[in-house]
Amino acid sequence: AMEAERGLLPALLLVLLAAGGQQPGAADYCSWRGSGLSWEPRSRAVEQVHLRCTEGSLEWMYPARALRVVLEPNLSSAQHTTVCIKPASDFQGASIYVERAGRLHLVVSEAGGTRPHHVSCFSAHTPQRVALFLQASPQKDISRRTASFQYELLGNQSAAAMCRPCDNVELLMAICSSDFVVKGSIRNVSHDSENHMSQVDVNVQKVYRQKNRIFQQDEASGEWRGPIRTLLQCKVKKGTGDFLFTGNEHFGEAWLGCAPRFKDFSFIYHAARERRANPCEFQLN
Repeated sequence: AMEAERGLLPALLLVLLAAGGQQPGAADYCSWRGSGLSWEPRSRAVEQVHLRCTEGSLEWMYPARALRVVLEPNLSSAQHTTVCIKPASDFQGASIYVERAGRLHLVVSEAGGTRPHHVSCFSAHTPQRVALFLQASPQKDISRRTASFQYELLGNQSAAAMCRPCDNVELLMAICSSDFVVKGSIRNVSHDSENHMSQVDVNVQKVYRQKNRIFQQDEASGEWRGPIRTLLQCKVKKGTGDFLFTGNEHFGEAWLGCAPRFKDFSFIYHAARERRANPCEFQLN
């Protein structure tokens, strides 16, 4: 089925390009919901959807033929270089490709035993315009299938900040503005080259703040644990000792921001507090 699916793509893309890349009904959306059942059965046109926000979602019910989704946020000054998508846990009925220089590269497939509900991130060759191509899977029946996902565009600074040490000012701001702040040690680091992701499993000693219950107590051991994600390009390695992990939530998951060694952060914070240069009060003990 996968070979047949790949064989359809060049023809569909040619139809799309011949149509000039635009179809009636394109509008400004953060999210889109539609159905393949509403399309003209004999039409060969590829429906166009334009999403103009840096984050949102798409829900394509009863996938049929193909759907082209253009992500182009209305932010003229922003540079978006990394796109992350998280398919729903019940994602089925289509595969997702990203367009690059007129060619399609597979990002998410429901075939081949992949884990389609995991977050996938990829770089955008054209910073402010990313085109995704959803190809419906061949099916004999009309049973309900839904290909839905969340998307988020990370700006140039956001993506780069994940991969470099924070300076003192950024560290002090991180404890004030992050979605989560926890003290802990690294239990394990795993890498997922297929989805360009790394995961840091943390043994948590203290939860200072968390937006949602990502870090939870294990009922059997009584230990607090939680996973933190980051981009594979950051080349995160397992380090010893205690760290202060900060970051924000994307798709309901913790993503790494600043993560200094705890003793270093403690020194920086107390020095700033003595100078009254700390942007917010933080109870270290």
